[in-house]
Amino acid sequence: MKTVAVLSPGKVGIVEVARPAPGPYDAIVKNEIAYICNATDRKVVGGHFPGIGADRYPLLLGHESAGTVVEVGKKVTSFRVGDHVIGGLVNNPGSGYGSAWGGDSDFVVATDHEAMSRDGVADEAHGWSEVSKIMKKVPSDISFEDAGLLCTWREVYAGFSDFHLKPGDDILIFGAGPVGLSFCAFARIFGMGWIGVVDTIPWKREKAVSLGADATFAPGDEALVNLTAGRGKSLDAVIDAVGNEKIINSGLPLIKLAGSICVYGVLGGDTLTIEKNKGPYNFNLYMHQWPTRDAEAAAQEPLVEWIRSGRLSHADFKTGEFPMTDIEAALKATELPTSLKTMLRF
Repeated sequence: MKTVAVLSPGKVGIVEVARPAPGPYDAIVKNEIAYICNATDRKVVGGHFPGIGADRYPLLLGHESAGTVVEVGKKVTSFRVGDHVIGGLVNNPGSGYGSAWGGDSDFVVATDHEAMSRDGVADEAHGWSEVSKIMKKVPSDISFEDAGLLCTWREVYAGFSDFHLKPGDDILIFGAGPVGLSFCAFARIFGMGWIGVVDTIPWKREKAVSLGADATFAPGDEALVNLTAGRGKSLDAVIDAVGNEKIINSGLPLIKLAGSICVYGVLGGDTLTIEKNKGPYNFNLYMHQWPTRDAEAAAQEPLVEWIRSGRLSHADFKTGEFPMTDIEAALKATELPTSLKTMLRF
């Protein structure tokens, strides 16, 4: 089968590897589409994903795919041939390749977490991992394009509970990429109060308004610096949808007493310096650097209902589409200032 490989840092290509064979609790999924993750995938391609050194390459890429089940193991009960499934990976590709999840492959493996749990074998010794919890069937009336974005949307949805956000909260979101815009759209659906968004790109600020933002700002705008005075009150929370120490500290003067700084994303450095005197005496710092799998799995059902009701659509987030074999052009497209989610079609 064909798959996207990062041959060495900065170099990608399409290679042939063996199609995976199903274990007793595995389903083999023929991919229809996959999305490029602007954070994880691009860091792996660039050679600077934390914990993955140059000695680990070549690596198979991707983790945001959707496809159709074509084969199931004898103990699989959650998936049937013909089901639409998201989250399949290739964790053990062999042929001299390592795995950076391997989801950008013609065929991927989805493990039946529920069956393994029921049979008492949901452990690493039997091929289970925590990511098995989010390898989920998607109703057939949900398009593959929307289904693939559930991989991003589920984690953002879970972030609302991790950050203890609630209806009526006034929030400011730094970053209007796919994650920041998802926070904006979800906050409006959830019934948050005032929603502001900060981004350097005017087009993305306009997109934020279309998804429910009350106001947008460029970094350094006078209105942003004087936001508390202009609104007459402080914010309940600032969401850093980028993962940047400077954003964390610039948000501190904007939050109320016992307000929250909510960081979504992997911070690059090993240490974090908090300029605490910029904020109120009491404040919360929440760090969301890794998915919360149970919360992600639980998020899928309400998100599917949002898609069905028209409140959520891939059309607001997908800004490019390429054949999987044109991966170099697809990656270049992710660098455009108007890029959100770039899709690969198999």
